[in-house]
Amino acid sequence: MFRYLIRRLLAAAVVIVVISLITFVIFFALPSNPALLACGKTCSPSRLAEIKHSLGLDQSLATQYWNFAKGIVAGRTFGDNSVVVQCSAPCLGISFASDTPVFQTLMQDFPVDLSLALGSAVIFLIVGVGLGVLAAVRKGRLADKLSVGFALLGVSLMPFFLGLVLLWAFVDKWQLLPAPGYTPITQDPVAWFEGLILPWATLVILFLAMYTRLSRSSMLEVLSEDYIRTARAKGLPRRTVILKHGLRAAITPIVTIFGMDFGYLIGGTAVITESVFGLNGIGKLAVDSVTNFDLPTILATTLFAAVAIVLANVVVDIVYGLIDPRVRLA
Repeated sequence: MFRYLIRRLLAAAVVIVVISLITFVIFFALPSNPALLACGKTCSPSRLAEIKHSLGLDQSLATQYWNFAKGIVAGRTFGDNSVVVQCSAPCLGISFASDTPVFQTLMQDFPVDLSLALGSAVIFLIVGVGLGVLAAVRKGRLADKLSVGFALLGVSLMPFFLGLVLLWAFVDKWQLLPAPGYTPITQDPVAWFEGLILPWATLVILFLAMYTRLSRSSMLEVLSEDYIRTARAKGLPRRTVILKHGLRAAITPIVTIFGMDFGYLIGGTAVITESVFGLNGIGKLAVDSVTNFDLPTILATTLFAAVAIVLANVVVDIVYGLIDPRVRLA
């Protein structure tokens, strides 16, 4: 297991380095003049040259990337002798819009995405798998039809529509819940929970459909295998056959999809949900940075999302090794 884990971590490290190189080239080599974006629309040639020098954009691309990678590990300094801005590690650059370290802004917004991802993921994984298994065990019956129907309804809804409907119903009309918002869990756990109920519900309904359908199809395939029929013929209890033998084999594709989805949520891809409910997460930060042409923040949010997905896949590989020991030998 240790060798398997080391191989996966090394592979993830290589992928992260390649992703950082590609994203850096896209955002700092392809634009004709990144310094012009930092300077603004009204910028004199002397000021433009000063900004280009302070950001290190007058150096070769290889040197710029080396300074960028070095800043992530050890921090870096921007500016010249007159004006110096220290960016401590891990340094992802200085925002053109706010003149603050980008990583600091990411860490301020990250708890919002972490809360959204953890809360919704736990619910839609448990409930989705449970409904899928129930539908597979009761194939063709009322429970199966209701589960499939609910899945089709959920997958057809758009997050902006569903979020607005939930806001209107539970906040404006019936006044059962307070207006959504983020409160740090360390400050007030009750307010944290109440403020995220509707965002969680929106994400759960959207993802629940996919996990119900995937769990059902995977479970139906496993229940038709020979070893399941053998286990039944030996007189094992139905619960043991379904949960211990069937679900363990059927969970593998579900773990794969869950790892990807969780990485996406951590990386701030629930941007529509954040916008509907007024949550200031990484997704909203990415949209604002695109609007403001803030290249360091765009680069940082893109890289952050990519690293989140890569690390989520590493966790999936580890779970694979625990579920199926044969994977460790691959």
